[in-house]
Amino acid sequence: MKALLLSFGLSLVVALQAQAYPAVEESHDVSGTWYVKATASDKAFPKKKLLSVSVTPMTIKTLEEGNLEVNFTIRIAGECREMRVVLEKTDQPDKYTAFGGTQVLYIIPSAVEDHLFFYWESSKYGYRFRIAKLLGRDPDINQEALQDFQNALRAGGLNAGNIFIPTQSEICPLGSN
Repeated sequence: MKALLLSFGLSLVVALQAQAYPAVEESHDVSGTWYVKATASDKAFPKKKLLSVSVTPMTIKTLEEGNLEVNFTIRIAGECREMRVVLEKTDQPDKYTAFGGTQVLYIIPSAVEDHLFFYWESSKYGYRFRIAKLLGRDPDINQEALQDFQNALRAGGLNAGNIFIPTQSEICPLGSN
């Protein structure tokens, strides 16, 4: 459950072989509101648990020295939880770390305007997993962006058939059921 919360909560994505994708340019502004449109992982999530997962829009704020703060609320098994993650900038423009360097995140622009991928890799607690997320500036599913995401998953060695599209929710009152 903790791994599920982290994977959906962080909405972060790992190693889609960053060299195979264009880097986020320094001038590319990722701050603002983003919607999680699709998620895929190298680990299978229990289908029963996925049915009870919904996500609210996430807010990304640029901090000093290029770090990013990601805020969002997630509902898992009927309970809403507020999440805040600080992504620490690295020497690579598209690469960030979190939780003391135990998590690595790449922000990869999609070929489709106003979309990007979070590619996140974690090896915390001896449990290694990779997860990718398709993010967009609006909540509607864009089929072209979804196809681009599937192609990126294949190129990064993740199963494109393992895509989960979470339920969108504008609000999620904390502690609500």
